[in-house]
Amino acid sequence: MTENSYSFSSNHPPLPPTTEEARLAWLRLLRSRRVGPTTFWRLLSEHGCAQAALAELPAIASAAGVSEYHTCPEGVVLAEIKAARLYGARAVFAGEPGYPTLLADIPDAPPMLWVAGDVAALTRPSVALVGARNASSLGGRMAKSLAKELGKEGFVVVSGLARGIDTAAHQAALEGGTVAVMAGGVDILYPSENTRLAQDIRNNGGALISEQPMGMQPHARHFPARNRIVSGMSAATVVVEAAVKSGSLITARAALDQGREVLAVPGHPFDARAGGCNMLIRDGARLVRGADDVIEAVGNAVQPMQADLDLPIIPAPPPEQRGLRETAVLHGAILSRLGPSPVPEDQLIRDLGASSGEVTPLLTDLELDGHIQRRPGGMLTRI
Repeated sequence: MTENSYSFSSNHPPLPPTTEEARLAWLRLLRSRRVGPTTFWRLLSEHGCAQAALAELPAIASAAGVSEYHTCPEGVVLAEIKAARLYGARAVFAGEPGYPTLLADIPDAPPMLWVAGDVAALTRPSVALVGARNASSLGGRMAKSLAKELGKEGFVVVSGLARGIDTAAHQAALEGGTVAVMAGGVDILYPSENTRLAQDIRNNGGALISEQPMGMQPHARHFPARNRIVSGMSAATVVVEAAVKSGSLITARAALDQGREVLAVPGHPFDARAGGCNMLIRDGARLVRGADDVIEAVGNAVQPMQADLDLPIIPAPPPEQRGLRETAVLHGAILSRLGPSPVPEDQLIRDLGASSGEVTPLLTDLELDGHIQRRPGGMLTRI
């Protein structure tokens, strides 16, 4: 087994980059245009290592109709690493000790995380507490009670450092340890009024983490991606207060897609802030009256031990070569079968009557070109 062979699946962690050159290549590939986590893992699997994927990326983009495509320059990545060093953050790559094992189990796991604080906090059993930004007094008190009691039982509380429930949960969990998942760069503290809280988290054995580049200002599209990390690294997600249409319900849906427990605190039917929680309970989420209900739901679950990184992993074979006419026909066939409603990838392959080896590289092409989007659970939609 060579250090340049990589694979990723929910049953086996990837081999992390073990040299400085390999780490730079991972970051360059991840920061290249139109390469998100799912595409990153596909490219790594198809080409065996990040260096090879970088070399092939312009050709892949060109075949997908993207002209003048350039991979992320090495200087950009070196500047990001320097900024992280100045801020006191370190990179934790998937497969390395310290990377949350539960997070590695989701299909679109971040290839790396910037961590400011104690990396050990990422390896402890964790529960996500999320809820409304305009939290009620009762909601804030409930979040604090849950966070404090869960901390006493050895759980790290994970949340998003937002106003309201997130803030209350982090504050109450400082003593037991808490992890704040940032939507922007780990050095961009949003909202700014939580700057002191973020420092307290770092000073008390917790951590701030983000998959985004250093200095990245958070945008609306970053928050759903942030939410999948909140739920993905947690054994359970508890929604304390949430409207029917809210970011907290996005986190709850992500947790369900990831096969994690979802729990909710009930509220008065006339309070709009309780509408989402009551709906979750109606649809089968566990009702939470206190920390004991959460602990009962997750049992004495601890994150599974890191898998042996020395086990051999066989990378997927390189994509088969085909003519431009054949490729264009298959591109059209794929797009004609996709729409705004998610379709399972394996179902699409069956409908096409082609092999996964033929279809998978073309899906990467179409994703790079912005024609399709991968969603949790192996689902595909047309953009």
